[in-house]
Amino acid sequence: MRLSRPRFSTRTLRRLFVLAPAVVLLAAGWLGVGHLLVRADPLAQADAIYVLGGAWTNRWLDAVDLYHQGWAPLVLLSKGSRESGERLLDARGVHVPDAAEIGRDVMVRQLGLPESAVEILLDDVDSTAREADVIRDRAKRAGWHAVIVITDPAATRRAGVIFQRKLGASIRVIMRSPGLERFDAAHGWPRRADLRRVFFEAPKLVVYWLGLAG
Repeated sequence: MRLSRPRFSTRTLRRLFVLAPAVVLLAAGWLGVGHLLVRADPLAQADAIYVLGGAWTNRWLDAVDLYHQGWAPLVLLSKGSRESGERLLDARGVHVPDAAEIGRDVMVRQLGLPESAVEILLDDVDSTAREADVIRDRAKRAGWHAVIVITDPAATRRAGVIFQRKLGASIRVIMRSPGLERFDAAHGWPRRADLRRVFFEAPKLVVYWLGLAG
């Protein structure tokens, strides 16, 4: 007696293709794999605090607190990557303040940092690796020994790998995430926002761990 092979409709296969990654991520979440994404270094004296682009206000507040607590004498803000519309407006003589300029204004005028303590890096950067390149060049010129890097908690491990690889062993990288940014890495991810973070961060971390990027 010949057994017939089970046949799956195109619709069924499509559903399996869509659901499989979600099932894998949920299983990984409940096993606590999210811990791999998070790096929380003990604070130490540093030459500068670097704020990566992202949840700006949370990171501004954390940088200001670290400055007032005496962990570093300088806060550096990234301009990120400029949109084509910004360049077009500049060509027409119209300047729209970007997030870094707004952040510096808030820190100096409203949160009490000296103007000399907040600096905007003017380089056009479109990735964490490019940001690390800019910080490396600045750190080597200034003879820095340590830098505090502030980013999203789910991105701390990946950013730490990138920055330490770029800056080398002679410059200590201290990874930091703002307390206001919640990420439940220990008990799965009941929030969709956390699940999205894992979905985007986990593959990128693997790529950098394997040395396939940056």
